[in-house]
Amino acid sequence: MRTANGHALSYSQVVRALLVVNPQATTTTPAGRDVLAHALASDVKLEVVETSYRGHAADAAHQAAADGFDLVIAHGGDGTVNEVVNGVLRGGPRPEKPMLGVVPGGSANVFAGALGIPRDPVEATHVLLQAIEHGTKRRVGLGQVFADVIENGRWFTFNAGVGLDADVVAGVEHKRAKGRTASPFLYLSVALKAYGQLVRKPQHFTVEVPDEAPFDTDGMVFVSNTDPWTYFGDRAIQLNPSTSFDGGLGVSALRTLRVPTVGRYIAQVLATGNPKSGKLVRRDDVGYVRVKCEDPANLQVDGDFLGTTTEVEFRAVPDALTVAL
Repeated sequence: MRTANGHALSYSQVVRALLVVNPQATTTTPAGRDVLAHALASDVKLEVVETSYRGHAADAAHQAAADGFDLVIAHGGDGTVNEVVNGVLRGGPRPEKPMLGVVPGGSANVFAGALGIPRDPVEATHVLLQAIEHGTKRRVGLGQVFADVIENGRWFTFNAGVGLDADVVAGVEHKRAKGRTASPFLYLSVALKAYGQLVRKPQHFTVEVPDEAPFDTDGMVFVSNTDPWTYFGDRAIQLNPSTSFDGGLGVSALRTLRVPTVGRYIAQVLATGNPKSGKLVRRDDVGYVRVKCEDPANLQVDGDFLGTTTEVEFRAVPDALTVAL
């Protein structure tokens, strides 16, 4: 077995691990948390933190990194994973940073799915224990977003965007705050309403990627750090299928939000997972994406609404994170 910094462990050394649990995540339960903690405690020196406020997972992960922990395990949804990643990498990627472990507990679990980690928490725990026992790990690239609404930037693991997708995220967060449960049908109903609002009052963006002249789009700029972009229930939604953790970012943007164009785009996404259109601007491996907005537009990363902005930059950062896998 090896620690996060690559040093071999002797039998007298013990992996120090922090388990960060979001008790509000969709499929996280006290019984499941206890089973997970008991299984991990047999192999590592374990501490457990249950989150109680927004940003708690990031603060706990940052403290674990400062205290020299070898492994930080996120048990929750994609929001919990994102917070843990941002906590671990606060101050920038360095070799001595802890590894990340993931045991899914949310509704989508996109990052875990893209890595091949089982959605079932028991199966995912087995995979993690095997990784700890054999010292297996994987380096992955991440995205980083910079905007006036974010202090010092924000890491993202699988997707980010400005416009329509962020409108949907903001709408779903509002519904969940009122007691609604996250589900594919909730996302669909919010998406249809958000699209209708954009048709009535379009948003216009200017997008810049490396080695090209800037281009104009309407209503949305989707940015991918891996494939799939997200899941609709158990169905993978692929916008940039050639994008992976080993390359740059993918970007998808439509030049118009007219109903026929959007209808064909959605049909292609659902039928082939490889959308192509004269009205679609798509790039699968770019180092950065810069977006300027005529009016303030919503911004999201990994399904977390961050606020509104008029200018944002998404950057690809290779080999930013080590995952126990």
